[in-house]
Amino acid sequence: MALEDGVVAETTEAQNSHKDAETSNPTETSQKQQQEQVSRPAYILPAIVASQFAGTALWFAGNAVLPELGWDNLDDSSLGYLTSSVQFGFILGTFVFALLSIADRFLPTKVFALCALAGAACNALLPVCSPSQSLAGLIVLRLTTGFFLAGIYPVGMKVAADWFETGLGKALGWLVGALAVGSSFPFLLRQIPQSWEALIWETSGIAAVGGLVIGFLVPDGPYRKAGNMKGLDPSVICTLFTNRQFAAAAISYWGHMWELYAFWTWTPVVWEAYLNENASNSEFWSPSLVTFLVIAVGGLGCVVGGYLSLRYGSAAVAFGSLATSGALCLLSPLLYMAPLGIMFAAYLIWGMAVVADSPQFSTLVAQTAPAESKGTALTIVNCIGFTVTIGSIQLLAIPLPEQYLFLLLVPGPIIGLYSLWAYHLRDQDS
Repeated sequence: MALEDGVVAETTEAQNSHKDAETSNPTETSQKQQQEQVSRPAYILPAIVASQFAGTALWFAGNAVLPELGWDNLDDSSLGYLTSSVQFGFILGTFVFALLSIADRFLPTKVFALCALAGAACNALLPVCSPSQSLAGLIVLRLTTGFFLAGIYPVGMKVAADWFETGLGKALGWLVGALAVGSSFPFLLRQIPQSWEALIWETSGIAAVGGLVIGFLVPDGPYRKAGNMKGLDPSVICTLFTNRQFAAAAISYWGHMWELYAFWTWTPVVWEAYLNENASNSEFWSPSLVTFLVIAVGGLGCVVGGYLSLRYGSAAVAFGSLATSGALCLLSPLLYMAPLGIMFAAYLIWGMAVVADSPQFSTLVAQTAPAESKGTALTIVNCIGFTVTIGSIQLLAIPLPEQYLFLLLVPGPIIGLYSLWAYHLRDQDS
C-alpha cells in the first residue's frame, strides 16, 4: 500500500478480497498492529467511543420521558407513532445518506459532528411541543432526530474503519457497546430527581459535546479513501451487492437484526407475564429493571466479542454469538417454565449474545466493501437492517402466549448462520 495525500491507495483486488483473516498469520498481524499503534494516537478510539455514546443518547430520550409528556392527551395510536418515529427517521436518514454517499464523499468526522449538533437541537426543542400543543410537532422532532442519528451511528463506524485496518472487530465492539449503553443512558438520568425538560436538555448537551469532540479532536484516519464526488450515483449501492462475500455479510446482519430489536422491545412484555404467573412481587424483579440489565449487559458482550475477534476472527465470533442467541430463541418456551434464577441468568446470556455479533457483522461489511464505498456500505446495510426490525417487532404483536413469542424470531438466526457459514467460514475451512 502507498500513502497518497493522507489516505491509503488500495488495489481493487485487495479491496474485494476477504479481509477477515486476522488469525491466518499472527506474526504479520502483530507487526501490522504495532505499526498502526505507532501512527495512531492513543486517544483516537476512546474519543470515537465517547462521541458515539454521547450521540446515541438521543435515541431513547423521548421514550424515557413519555410518562411526563402528557399521557392524558395521547391515545394508544399516538403513542405508537411517537415511539416509532425515531426508527422511521433513522431508516429514512440512512437511505438518503447511502443514496448520496454522504459518508464517503465528505469528511466523515465533520458529518458526524454536524449531525450530532443538529440532532441535539431537534431533541432540545421537545419541551416546546408538548402533546397538548402539537402532537404532530412532537412526532416531527423525534423523526428528524432519528434522521440525524443516521449520521452518528453508521458514520461513527466509518470513522473507526478509517483508523483501524487490523483490529477493526475490537474497535467496533467498543462502538456498538457504546451504542447499547448510550441508548439506555436517558433511563439512568431519569432516576435523578429533576424535570423531564431538564433530562431532555441534558441529553442534548451530551450529544452536542460528543459532536464537538469528534469534530475537533479526531482527524481523518489514514485508511480513508475519498469516494465519488460527482453526486447521486445509485449504481454504487448495486455494485456493492455483486460481491458475494459482502452480500453474505449483509444477509447475515439482517438475520441478526430480525431478532435483536424485537427481543429488546418484547422482553419487558414476556417478563411481566412471567412474573405475574410466578407471583413475584419483589421490586428487584420488575420488568423494567430486568429489561435494562438485559440490554445493558449487551455492551459488555460487544466488548468481549471484539477482543475475541482478534484471536478467532470476526466471522467466527459472529457465528458463535448468533448461534447462541438463536438457540435461546428455540429454548425460550422451556426457559419460561424454569425457576426465576435460571430464567434471569439465561436472559443475561441472551442479552450479551444477541448484540455481540452486531459489530462483527459490521466489520465483515467494512472489510468486504471497497475502501471508497465503506461509508455507503455500512449505511445502506444499516438502513435495510432497521427496516427488517419493523417487520419482526410488528409480527410479535400477534395474539400468541408470551411463552412462545420468541419462537417467531428463530428464522432470523437460521438465515444469518447459513449465509455466514456458506460464504465466510466455509471459505476459511477450505
